Amino acid sequence: MTILITTLVIAAVGLVVGCGLVATAKKFAVKVDEKESAVREKLPGNNCGACGFAGCDALAAAIAKGEAPVNACPVGGNAVAKEIGALMGVEAGETERKVAFVACRGSCEVTKNQGNYIGIRDCRAAVMSGISVTDCSYGCLGFGSCAEVCPEKAILIRDGVAIVNRSRCVGCGLCTKACPRGLISLIPESRVVQVQCSNRDKGPMVRKICSAGCIGCALCVKQCPEGAMTFENNLARVDSEKCVLCGKCAEKCPAKVITTTIRAV
Repeated sequence: MTILITTLVIAAVGLVVGCGLVATAKKFAVKVDEKESAVREKLPGNNCGACGFAGCDALAAAIAKGEAPVNACPVGGNAVAKEIGALMGVEAGETERKVAFVACRGSCEVTKNQGNYIGIRDCRAAVMSGISVTDCSYGCLGFGSCAEVCPEKAILIRDGVAIVNRSRCVGCGLCTKACPRGLISLIPESRVVQVQCSNRDKGPMVRKICSAGCIGCALCVKQCPEGAMTFENNLARVDSEKCVLCGKCAEKCPAKVITTTIRAV
């Protein structure tokens, strides 16, 4: 009898608690935006933050509310943008895929190390140590912080410098944040005319430390028929909006630091 009564009491208590939980859940339930959920399912789920939001959930919420464009995800590209646009009832428009670009060609063949670095094999740690590992204080350190954060394994270190596999790069931008010297940027895939140097020293100094560095001769500026080449802080720069990819700047560059093709992995 005691066991039966105990069982009934426990069952009654369980029933009351269960009913209370159901009532509480209904009262405090957060309504799920079906459109937001549908958008979230279309996003790739990288949570890289390249869109400017905290992650895919935050971006989906912003798109559903009309606070972000349907093509805001650089990883998904035009295909995902069109699917989300169809859900939202708007035209996605075409956006060009972006890829990472490393503004340095300072491999072991063209520059030298100042000594043997024995600290943590991480670019950020090397910079924080205050030690200049290579002769060039602007160039790639080659320890692979960018490669470590790349979710697609699109970056590798070859001969002491980072190389991007453009076919694998999804333009998430994590590598740009990881590089302590700011050598990596995202560029439209078609804009292959780029200056692969970040050294802002004057020409004679650059010649001493790197045979692949910009020497500031400004011949590229004089050769460009569209005015797309500029010269700032002893370094040539390309205005991609004006550049017509004629390649005249690269032809006249004595240091061959301007490229019209991106080095393959």
